[in-house]
Amino acid sequence: MSDAVRAMVQVGPERLEMQEFGRPQVGEDDALLRIEACGICGTDVETYSGSSLMNYPVIPGHEPVGVIEEIGERYAARWGLRPGDRVVAEAAYGCGRCLACLDQQMCLVAPGNHGFTPTGRAPALWGGYAEMMYLAPGSVPHKIDSSIPPRIAALYNPLGAGFAWAVSAPNLRYGDTVTVLGPGQRGLACVIAAAAAGASAIFVTGLGTQDAHKLALAAEFGADVTIDVETEDAVERVLAETNGRGTDIVVDTTPHATQPVVDAVSMARLGGTIVLAGLKGHGVDGFPSDDVAMRYQTVIGVRTVDFHSYRQAVRLIESGTLPVERLHTHHFPLEQAADAVQTLVQAGMAKAVSITVEP
Repeated sequence: MSDAVRAMVQVGPERLEMQEFGRPQVGEDDALLRIEACGICGTDVETYSGSSLMNYPVIPGHEPVGVIEEIGERYAARWGLRPGDRVVAEAAYGCGRCLACLDQQMCLVAPGNHGFTPTGRAPALWGGYAEMMYLAPGSVPHKIDSSIPPRIAALYNPLGAGFAWAVSAPNLRYGDTVTVLGPGQRGLACVIAAAAAGASAIFVTGLGTQDAHKLALAAEFGADVTIDVETEDAVERVLAETNGRGTDIVVDTTPHATQPVVDAVSMARLGGTIVLAGLKGHGVDGFPSDDVAMRYQTVIGVRTVDFHSYRQAVRLIESGTLPVERLHTHHFPLEQAADAVQTLVQAGMAKAVSITVEP
């Protein structure tokens, strides 16, 4: 058994290089995951470009799928796992004991995230762009059926976000109407989750020149109306389709663009809920806060995925009731991790949705 573990390490903006690390020692309350696939998302793009705060060097990858290689007795007992089980891991890990951890929030004592912890912190293998990844005592795995292809199992993270952002956060009730702003990976996941939760009507917006394939997927997964914002006014269309009422829930998943946040206030009904999931990197000029107050609307910010939403995503994938494999479009070997990220950058041209890096 070799002690050398290969990993792609980001040593600076747009600089990934292959390095080798020692195989971590596993104790009573941790585990070692042999990576089969790792999904990537917009956060990986920001990490790669250097636009997000990052302490280099770091092994990226926070959407790992793999097989338990080694496991401590306490860790195994806690999660009901044994060597050979396939699992997916939550992005965040913590101390596992504080109230924030128990409430499925960001740990207040020892917070960390797979794919963002520097290699200078032992045992270095904290990210999914590697042959193996360390699972600390506070990490949270979810067992998934071993018959699911790893690159399809990797959809657990975006689908988990769909359930967290479009269902759990706004407390979606059966029969509610939903508008999803942006048909990217997470936007499509919100469509799938809202449809699974019983939404009566789902509207999705996108840019026709680069999102045509994604808008088509949105319709395939349950969107009743897709709106090309380059050719029509999204607010007017949503209001027309709802007889001027607006929808119960509006979820903004668009990155950087601020106009969708302003539009969301007009799209949401009186007393409706607006979920802000797309990070802008700065404030939103002209945000109509008075309209929010006068319309009794609720605005919720979301960032991560809770335990139960991850579990819902895993169960949906295992059920086989939806062709979620349609979301997977590209996969690359570990050595081509940079190409994988660049493909996501050029998502419109490449017709990319979900991409995996596979050792």
